[in-house]
Order: sequence, then structure tokens, then C-alpha cells
Amino acid sequence: MTRTWLRVLWVGLTLWAATVIVTIITANANLLPTIVLLGSFVVPVAFVVWAYEHGTSGEVTVPLLFSAFVVGGVLGVLGASLLETYLLHPSLWMYLGVGLIEEAVKLAALWFIARRLPIYTPRDGLVLGATVGFGFAAFESAGYAFNALFTVHGISVRAMVETEILRGMLTPLGHGLWTAIAGGVLFSAAARHRGRLRPLDGAVLLTYLGVAVLHALWDSMHGIAIAMTLLLTGTIWQFQLLEHGYLPQATVAQNHLITVLNWIGLGVISAVALVWLRVLATRSRIRPVPPPPGPPR
Repeated sequence: MTRTWLRVLWVGLTLWAATVIVTIITANANLLPTIVLLGSFVVPVAFVVWAYEHGTSGEVTVPLLFSAFVVGGVLGVLGASLLETYLLHPSLWMYLGVGLIEEAVKLAALWFIARRLPIYTPRDGLVLGATVGFGFAAFESAGYAFNALFTVHGISVRAMVETEILRGMLTPLGHGLWTAIAGGVLFSAAARHRGRLRPLDGAVLLTYLGVAVLHALWDSMHGIAIAMTLLLTGTIWQFQLLEHGYLPQATVAQNHLITVLNWIGLGVISAVALVWLRVLATRSRIRPVPPPPGPPR
């Protein structure tokens, strides 16, 4: 098996690091968009190449991958932005709403990209789903990096770089992973239904809800870690402040515990998703299912 994805990753990271260094040395603001784009796209693109290298049918071409990444990613980001703006409000269940909306728009984008494929295989669904998810992640990360650039103290290249490093490290365990799972099940359902994509199939709906819950848990894990820390180590005065509507200051030991619980939680969520993906990949076979016969001529 080729290792093209590794070359893409290392070349991209080298160019990104060189751009960061030159920007710091020269203070050339014209290079900031290059840092944002390279830092946001290198890891997602590398893992799309990795997914493609692990096998697809002949129906998944490089132009189709490009469309899934760009068109699917942009449609997903735009749809999520509109729906979250008008449907979500601060509440205990807000992150669940985010998970439901973002996984729905990515699944819809995947359906739009793949709706005219003549055949569907589960492995193609895994690859195209991952591609749509990584496209979504790339454009979303670019937005986060851009926002991190502007602080109350002015432009901060350091804050932008730190944001890109953190999001880049977590990218393989987020959107691409969740949408790959949904795509694999969507295409499996299409294979069962003789080549017809059916997003409302029971297995597809259950999978959608499952990845949406994983997404919601991922986004809310820091808050869950804070709540667990308070339950385990909270003092009387901290609970009294909470009763009066104030957020108590955490102790040094509590901050450490919050960090540990947060990373443990993210690790558990990632492990569940990776095992789920592994099961789907093991069951998948590149066996094209012919489309239903047309009317007699």
C-alpha cells in the first residue's frame, strides 16, 4: 500500500511551519491567510488521501473526492450556520442540538454528492463520508483559526497557531470519523435497497442519532468534566456560590482534575467511534450492487 498521505501530511506541515516562522520574522500580515489555510487543510486533506488509499470501487474518483471535500464541506458549514443561528439558544441541551444539526447537514451533503452514483458499496460510503466530514472540519477550523487571530490585545499569531495545532491533532477523531460511520451505513442501506439512497432507512436514522450523541458529548466534555469535578471535590462555599448564581473559582487541584477528566472523556468517545468504524470497515466489501433494471425498451 502506498503512503501518499504521509507525504501530503509532512510536506503540508513543513510548509505551514515555514510560513509561521517567516511571518514571525518579517511581521508580514499578507502571510496570515496562508497560515490559516495550510493549518486548517493539511491534516483533513492528508486523511482523505489515507481513506482513499485504503480502497474504494472505481466509482470514487479524484474529482468526486474533490467535490465531496469542497462542495460537501461548504454546504455542511453553511447549512449548520443557518440552522444553529435560528434554532439553537443557550440551554442544557444546546450541544445535543449542535450534534443533531451538524451531523444532519453533513449527511444531507453526502447524499447530494452521491445521489447519482450508479452503484453503492459500504466502503465507498466510508470514504466519501469521511471526505465530506473532513471538508466540514477544514472550513470550520479555518473559521476558528481566523477568530483566534483577533484578541483584546490585538492580532495574536500565537493564539492562531495554538488553535490550529490543537484542532489539527483532534481532526482525525471528529467530523471525518463521525460522517464516515454515517456514510458507511447510508451506502450499506443503499446496497440493500438495490442502489437507492434512503436517508430515512431505520439503520441510517439510528446511526445518525448515535454519531450526533457522540458529537454532542465531544463538544460538551469540558462542561461535563467541570460538573464531575464539582461533584467529586466541590466544597461548601463553591456550592453556595452556585446556588446564588455565581461560578466559583476552581482550585489548582480541581483544574488539573478537570483537564484529566476532559481528556479521558474525549478518549472514551474516540475509542467508541473508532471501534464502530472498525466494525463497519471489517464488514464492508467492494461488491458493487447493480442499479434496479429500467423499463423494457
